[in-house]
Amino acid sequence: MRGPDLSRLALPGAEIAVRVTPRAGRNGIEETPDGLRVRVTAPPEDGKANEAVRRLLAKALGVAPTRLVLVRGATARDKVFRLT
Repeated sequence: MRGPDLSRLALPGAEIAVRVTPRAGRNGIEETPDGLRVRVTAPPEDGKANEAVRRLLAKALGVAPTRLVLVRGATARDKVFRLT
């Protein structure tokens, strides 16, 4: 599944809110009227799902994963990442 091109959101300092579904059947990003939904196959253990979301989101944004920092929602389904 190819995700959407989110390069228009790749502005320094931008905060990107996502709703995460861990242990999904496949990885993917979907734009909905409510925001971004990210599905990852990784389990929500030891930060594995957070890391998978960060990498998938970075690829869709066209930036390095190290430029995305999780600022809210480390243990929640609703997360906010900041682009540095």
